[in-house]
Parts: sequence; structure tokens; C-alpha cells
Amino acid sequence: MEILFNNELAQEDTSRFEELIEGGFALAAALKGLQEPWEVSVSFVDDRTIASLNAHYRGISGPTDVLSFPQDGDDLFGSAEGLPRLLGDIVISLERARAQAAEYGHSLEREVLFLAVHGFFHLLGHDHHTPEEEQEMRTWEERVLKELGLGRD
Repeated sequence: MEILFNNELAQEDTSRFEELIEGGFALAAALKGLQEPWEVSVSFVDDRTIASLNAHYRGISGPTDVLSFPQDGDDLFGSAEGLPRLLGDIVISLERARAQAAEYGHSLEREVLFLAVHGFFHLLGHDHHTPEEEQEMRTWEERVLKELGLGRD
């Protein structure tokens, strides 16, 4: 397991989130039976940056909280022996995370971990286009957060 962190926010120390995310991804990978080695990148950005990505890649104006960019959907990447499976990239807006944590009445750490795990499950092929898909994805997310002590009370 390798997680590459990129912090594009000069004023924000994101190191406190990195350990949480590492634990969340390790648990999610174990629950889903994901074999190592694998690699993911996580970038912390502001609303302006994620809004630009959202417009470019999804055609949606405005910021969002998290974006996921899967890389190995066709098993073309990471297939060489000894190289990690490249799952993809996750981009998290800390501005959105901060606002949502306040709105939902929980910690910023819980919100950032939720967004990261949500993005990770997208990289593993989960989605939420239907109510059934959404419920399945939410069940996996909440299981990870609960096991890490950040579940809903």
C-alpha cells in the first residue's frame, strides 16, 4: 500500500489527516479483499481548484467536496509483476470539508476521512447512481468510519 499525499494549501497542515486516511484505506482494502501492492494519490485543494477540475472533467460548475479519478479500470496499469496496482487519484476540497463538518455537526477529521474513503470506494468501482448502489456504498463507508472510531453516534 502506497498513498501519495499532495497538499496544495500553503497555510494548511494536512499531516493530521494523513494517518487517518492511511488507516481508512488499509481497512477498506482489507474489507474488500484488495491485494497489495497498490497505490493511490490524495490531493488537498481549495474550492477554486476543485471547481476548475469539476468543470473540466464533469462539466459541472462550482466546487464539490471530493473527486475520484480511477486509473486501472481496464487493468492496463500496474499489471507488470512487482509494480503496484495504480488505483487512481482522489482530490479533496478542505474548504468544502470544513463547511460540511460544521453543517453536519461533526469533526473535520471525520469529514475528511469520510470524503477520502468515499473516493477510495469509487476507485474500487463503487458508485451511487441508484438508491441500492448508494445504500451499499454508504454501508461500506460507515463500517470503515465506525471501526476507526469516527462513526455516527
